Amino acid sequence: MTDRRNRPNAQLRAVRVDELQMSRQEFAKAVIGAGAEMNETVGCTARLVAAWEDGEVACPRAVYRRILTRMTGRSPAQLGFRLPSPALSVLPDPGSYGPEQESDEVKRRALLLDGTGVVLALPLGSARRVPARIGATEVRSVLQAVHKLYATDHDHGSGPLRHAAGEALSTAYQWLQSGSYTELMGRRLRSATGALSIAAGWLSFDSGRAGDAHSLYGEALAAARIADDPELEAHAFGCLSLLAKAAGRPREAISAAQGAQTVARNLGSSRLLALFHMREARGWALMGDRSATDQAIVRAHTLYAKGPSGNDPDWLDFFHPGELSGLEALARNDLGQHERAASGAEQAVLLHGDTFVRNKALYTADIAIQHAVRDRPEPEAAAEAAGRVLAYLPEVRSDRLLQSLHDVACALQRHSRVPAVADWIEEYRTATGGGRA
Repeated sequence: MTDRRNRPNAQLRAVRVDELQMSRQEFAKAVIGAGAEMNETVGCTARLVAAWEDGEVACPRAVYRRILTRMTGRSPAQLGFRLPSPALSVLPDPGSYGPEQESDEVKRRALLLDGTGVVLALPLGSARRVPARIGATEVRSVLQAVHKLYATDHDHGSGPLRHAAGEALSTAYQWLQSGSYTELMGRRLRSATGALSIAAGWLSFDSGRAGDAHSLYGEALAAARIADDPELEAHAFGCLSLLAKAAGRPREAISAAQGAQTVARNLGSSRLLALFHMREARGWALMGDRSATDQAIVRAHTLYAKGPSGNDPDWLDFFHPGELSGLEALARNDLGQHERAASGAEQAVLLHGDTFVRNKALYTADIAIQHAVRDRPEPEAAAEAAGRVLAYLPEVRSDRLLQSLHDVACALQRHSRVPAVADWIEEYRTATGGGRA
């Protein structure tokens, strides 16, 4: 992403203001009413309309596009929305198959289209024939699938992607089990499949399916050891640390993070080590050990300051300065240092800019939580931050984000007599159907 979220939508605003002469609140209610006439249930709010007009949401979900077309008589493009590209294809080069087989595969290929407007084309497991010979093309297609999954997840969350990841992983395993390949190509395919397992595990974790994530991370760890791939092994350990922390098992989180550090120490990537030290810090924070937490955070910052390296893995691109600040903020929160946590989360949102939208939404929710639970609560500030999160909700589908909003709602409930808080709670209930979806 570059400027997708900072280009105002003048066309939509002109239709609302000049033609329909509606306020944003009135327009939102009209959207809900038009949806009801079409047997579509939506939770449009004034904040969502603002997100459309301000360019924060470049293209609404398909259900909203249908409703807006019905309301205005204009296509999404005529309303100023920037439609997604037709497809993201990660299929192998058709030239690696015979003419008859190529025709079959084109017919069998499935497009997974979600309401967010994300279209993802990935190989189907049982529906796809195993190539006569596994080579660099097939390995490259698995790695391309990993890249596409991460890139789309950063913008839209895990909701639209888990099924696509499962289909791709099924294909990769089918190639491993039934394909013909050299020893070297077999190691590369196994490493690529392990990377895909981690991507699928991450999507499961973000969707609230910790058990599936643990199994997939375990598969990746096994693949790394069989393929003698230390980078993949370190990545798997780091993911298991994150999962253990989320499950409330700090000692396991610390041990896994330290295991990741041990494996990664000779890989030549200071920033990779910085990430694993920050994972260790979160384990210490959950245990309430401030000294050990601070030491791990200092080590993470020291390593990160050494700068990027040619040995940094591709998947590490999310770990930019905003993410470093955000992860420290989460550790400060676990230590009960709410002032520092709020400041760190605000810095994380600022540094994220227009990239990694799902993470930006999560840190914005964290700002709201910190304002709500600090020693001297600031409910208006919490409601303002929480309102910004709701604008992301139609486009970002993440169980973790829904859980964060649920946590904000619980924290703000005791301030429900504050008008700004009462308004936000009403908007939240409308947007989520009364609670977590």
